[in-house]
Amino acid sequence: MLIWVIYDITSDKSRNKIAKVCKEHGLFRVQYSVFLGDMPPDCMDEIAEFSRDLIDLETDGVFIIPVSEDDFGKKKIIGKSFNEDLITGKKNTLML
Repeated sequence: MLIWVIYDITSDKSRNKIAKVCKEHGLFRVQYSVFLGDMPPDCMDEIAEFSRDLIDLETDGVFIIPVSEDDFGKKKIIGKSFNEDLITGKKNTLML
C-alpha cells in the first residue's frame, strides 16, 4: 500500500525524528515535509503512534494517508516531480 506522510511540526528536533522514522520505514522524501512509499498497514500504525508521542498535539500535525496504486496513477503533478520508480518499485524497460 502506498502511504503519504505529511507533517507540519514546529520543533526541529521532533521534525527530524519523524523524518528519520519515515526513512527507516522505507519512505522517500518527495518534499521537505512530505514522504511517500510502499509499506504494510502496520507500519503506518507504528509511525502514527511514534508521532503522537513526539509532537505537540495543539500546534503540530502529522497526516498519514494510504493511497491505492490506481489512485496514485491518477495524480496530477505541476512543476518539479520526483522519481516514481523509487516509490513504486516499478521500472519501465524497453527491450529491443
